Amino acid sequence: MGASTLEDQALPGKKDKYLILENSKKLPQTGLKKILIRGTNWIGDAIMTLPAVASVRAAYPQARICVLAKPLVADIYKLFSEADEIILYKNKFDNPLGVFRLARELRKKKFDAAILLQNAIEAAIMTFAAGVKLRAGYNSDGRGFLLTHRVKCTKEIKKVHQIDYYLEMVKALGCAPVSREMLLQTKINRVTARSVLGEFILGNNKPIIGIAPGATYGPAKRWFPERFAALADRLYDSFPYQGILLGGNTDGSTAEEVCRRANVNLMNLAGKTTLREAVYLISQCSLFISNDSGLMHIAGALNIPTVAIFGSTNPETTAPTGDRTIIVRKGVFCSPCLKETCPTDFRCMDLITVDDVLAAAHTILK
Repeated sequence: MGASTLEDQALPGKKDKYLILENSKKLPQTGLKKILIRGTNWIGDAIMTLPAVASVRAAYPQARICVLAKPLVADIYKLFSEADEIILYKNKFDNPLGVFRLARELRKKKFDAAILLQNAIEAAIMTFAAGVKLRAGYNSDGRGFLLTHRVKCTKEIKKVHQIDYYLEMVKALGCAPVSREMLLQTKINRVTARSVLGEFILGNNKPIIGIAPGATYGPAKRWFPERFAALADRLYDSFPYQGILLGGNTDGSTAEEVCRRANVNLMNLAGKTTLREAVYLISQCSLFISNDSGLMHIAGALNIPTVAIFGSTNPETTAPTGDRTIIVRKGVFCSPCLKETCPTDFRCMDLITVDDVLAAAHTILK
């Protein structure tokens, strides 16, 4: 996977073969002219589905492939997949009646098949109501009876990295083998990226370090703002840089606290950029330091030197890809708990010191 822990122990890589249904019903190799892929709903998840989308494209090079995705992640598929069209799953569809309204719109497009990367039963109901003849995906969330091509979601497959979780599904459906390495940096227009950087930072001649102190899914994934601030100050002592704080709308107050506590000048851009702008900004960073978050996955897939701080979540299943990543994590008995809020003393994050993250940053910068 490329990522290593602070103790330089390699995380488990992809096995040659998983205990997945060998006899899964394959999709037809010919005759599929229009394929709908239901994308995932979160930024990090969308990044981790990109190899699976590439696998579908490789299997059906002549088909028109459309990705159905929520606006939050649409730019991930627009920038980094070979889909012919991105269909927006707008907020107005995000209710029981809306699902059927969207199904009516999809019916007009006359898809031959739908591949459901999203695990929810709602995706199966929608494509069934849209009259899509072939409907494929994991038999999760009680939706197996609505699928024509079911892939068994085994206990073993749930333990693998999410990239492989999605890849193994499309592999079981007969799609083409592809590399799990995304190499997204090759898909970034450098001129556009420098232009976007110039819109936010004028006259900068220092290296850029990106920091993402927030994370969705509750505070259990977030290292402390005061430690991010102390880290920013310590880094500047040995590596003068321009720091930018990135994140979504809900991360603004956390980023502001980091700015307030730090002595070094940091630019708070959390909630002030589009996702596309954030991608371009991250692509220009010399280093990216982040909690387990969607932006962390973007940085890793862009092969930006990345320090990823893990507490309540499991790096074996959600570590960033790329070969320039170090994971900082303390092996406490209750982690990974996958909870939104720590019910005890938050030791998984409390034990991670500024020195720990600083050492990882110096290792990567060397």
